[in-house]
Amino acid sequence: MARARRKAAIPIFALYGETPAAPVDMLHVEAIQSRSRLYQWEIDVHAHRSLHQILWIGSGTATIALDEQRVQRDGPVAVIVPPGVVHGFRFSPHTEGQVFTFNPHAMIEGDVPATGQALRDLFAAARILEFEPDGAATMRIDRLFAELADEFASPDAGNSPVPLWLGRAIVWRLAQQSERQARYAARGGDQFTRFLLLVETHHCEHWPIARYADELGMTPERLNRLAKAETGQSALDVVHARLTREACRRLTYIAAPISKLAFELGFEDPAYFCRFFKRRTGQSPRDYRRVVSEEA
Repeated sequence: MARARRKAAIPIFALYGETPAAPVDMLHVEAIQSRSRLYQWEIDVHAHRSLHQILWIGSGTATIALDEQRVQRDGPVAVIVPPGVVHGFRFSPHTEGQVFTFNPHAMIEGDVPATGQALRDLFAAARILEFEPDGAATMRIDRLFAELADEFASPDAGNSPVPLWLGRAIVWRLAQQSERQARYAARGGDQFTRFLLLVETHHCEHWPIARYADELGMTPERLNRLAKAETGQSALDVVHARLTREACRRLTYIAAPISKLAFELGFEDPAYFCRFFKRRTGQSPRDYRRVVSEEA
C-alpha cells in the first residue's frame, strides 16, 4: 500500500474513486470485493469529508491504514472510519465483507436519541473492533450486514425503510461491542488500548509521557516499548499524531483564528503550534486551511 501522502494531497471521495459530493440522505452498502477487485484488492489512502463508514471484514486478511496507524488484521473485524480520517486497505484476494457508507443525518433523523448516542460513541475515534470467529456477536453482525446488502440491492430499496432500520441496528450492535472492549481494556486487558483511551481524553492537555505511564502503572520506558511494538512509533509520536489529527479537523471545520485554535489545542504560543504543525504535516496551518478550502 502506498505511504500516506501529505494531508492536502489526500483525495476526498463519497465512494472510493467517485465524486466527493454526497447527498444528505446517502446510505450505501456494497461488497468489499465488488470495488477492491477492480483495484487489485488495494484501496489507496483517501478520506470522506462528511460521511461515516464501517467496513465489515468477515473473512480474509487486510492491511489497514487509519491516519498514522498501520496494522494487519484477519477477519472478522469491523473498521470504524469517522469523517476526515485518512484510511486505506490492502486486502488478500477473495476477502469477503461489506462496506457501509452513510450520512449521519439520515441515520438519526426521526429516531430515538439512543441511536444518536450510539453513533457518537462508536465514531468518537477511528478504531478496529475484533470479533471471535465463531462468537454469537460475530454471527449476529454478519447476518445484519448480509440482510442490509440484500435489502439495499432490492428493487424497492429507495422507498423502503428497512435498510435504514438495519443500518441503525448495525451501529447499535457495534457501539455495544466497542463499549465491551473498552470496559475490558479499563480492567487491564489491553494496556495499549488503555493508553490510546487516555490519549483520546488528554491529548490537548499536553501530558508528559511520564504521566501517561504513571496512569497506566508502568515506567515511561515500558510504555515506549509497548507503543513501538504496536505501532512502530514512540509513545510521544502517538500523542503527537492524535494532536495533529485534531488540529487538521479544527482547521477544516472551525472558522476561528489560528491563534485561538492553538490555545484550544493546549499550545501557549501560537508560533510554536505553527512550527509543530508544519513539522508534522509539511504545511503551515494557514496553507493547510487554504488548500482544504480550495478543495471543498
